[in-house]
This record gives sequence, structure tokens and C-alpha cells, in this order.
Amino acid sequence: MSAERAHTGRRRNEEARRAVLDAALRLIADADGAPVGVDAIAREAGVGKQTLYRWWPSKGAVLLDALTDRAERTVSVPDSGSLSDDLRALIASTFTQAQAAPVGPALRTLVQEAARDPHLADLMREFTQARRTALREVFARGRERGELPPDSDLDLMVDQVYGVFWYRFLLGHAPLGEREAVRLADSLVRPQ
Repeated sequence: MSAERAHTGRRRNEEARRAVLDAALRLIADADGAPVGVDAIAREAGVGKQTLYRWWPSKGAVLLDALTDRAERTVSVPDSGSLSDDLRALIASTFTQAQAAPVGPALRTLVQEAARDPHLADLMREFTQARRTALREVFARGRERGELPPDSDLDLMVDQVYGVFWYRFLLGHAPLGEREAVRLADSLVRPQ
């Protein structure tokens, strides 16, 4: 358990924010599907419960902020000059990070809670849109370099990547490893 932090008033303190985000992911990963409440997150982070409610509208918003922050820090958007290499790297990183603790359990929890919470569902759409935009930029750069036909439907290509991801992530019927990432990336850039 973290030491109690000094009161920071209404202004958001980055140290406290980071402690809350890390605590939320850690607790969700350790909970094995059991609910994790705001009290537990605040206690683990060493902040008051009122801090969470002042900065986030719900527990789901805390978790989503934590996932967004983690994705931005761990799933970089490569720009090597090669569409194939960039896609392989981005898809493999996405697959790997989403399955690792604490991200995987937190993401599954958020999907479940978003089905019942319209506000959280809106936040999840924002999160997925940000990830889609990053991937679309990789495809757009490839098209600009002539690695894709000019009439390529970039949104459909993004859907193919995330369709495979979400289907396999949520249903668990097939692996989401580096091998699958490479095969998926190659299928999207292979000349038809």
C-alpha cells in the first residue's frame, strides 16, 4: 500500500494521478474478474476517494484513463518508412500489450462495464477511436509512399485489424501472438 499523499486541493497533481492509474490497473489485474471499487483504488493509490470522484466521473473512467495512458506509453506508432514493418510492429505490440497483465484484465472489465454504462460506452468509443486513428495514420503513410493502391479503403483495413483483435481477444477462440500479427499485417499489404 502506498503512503498517504499530501492534499493537493482541486488542482490535479500528476503524481497522484499516476498513482491512481497504476493502482487501478494493478487491482483489476489481481482481482481475477471480481469487482474493484473506488474505495480500494483510492486506498491503493494513497489518495482520498473524493480525489477520484473529483477527477473522474466513474470507476470505469479511471480504468479507461489508465488504459489510454498505458497504450500511449507502450504501443508506439512506428514510422520506419516501410508499411509492412510498421504494421507488423504496431499489430504485434497491440496484441501483446492487450493480453499482458494488468492491461488484459482491465480491458475485459471495461468492455463488460461499458455494456451496462452508457457514459463508459462513450468513453470506450473515444479510446478505440484514438487507437483506430493511430493505425489509420500508418496505412495513410503507406498509401502516400505508394505501398498501397490509391483507392485503398483505409477504414476497412483498420476494421480488419481491430475486428480480428476484438474477436479473438473477447472470445479467446484463437491466439493473438506475434505470428498472428505478422500474418495479419502481411495479408493487408500483399498485392491482390
